[in-house]
Amino acid sequence: MSVIYLLISISIIVAIAFLYAFLRAVKTGQYDDDYTPSVRMLFDDELVKSGEREEESGEKRKKNIENRK
Repeated sequence: MSVIYLLISISIIVAIAFLYAFLRAVKTGQYDDDYTPSVRMLFDDELVKSGEREEESGEKRKKNIENRK
């Protein structure tokens, strides 16, 4: 029975050590993402609504038909 108490106490100490290491890493900014914000602006394209696409393609068709005449 004393082995169980020993194992539980060691596991609690190890868990506290990992929690401390994690909180320290977060506090020092190790998990901050410095790369993605600089690249994100390259992929921020405005979404074109499907209705606008249809209107634009319809206008292009009209222009093409008028140019053929």
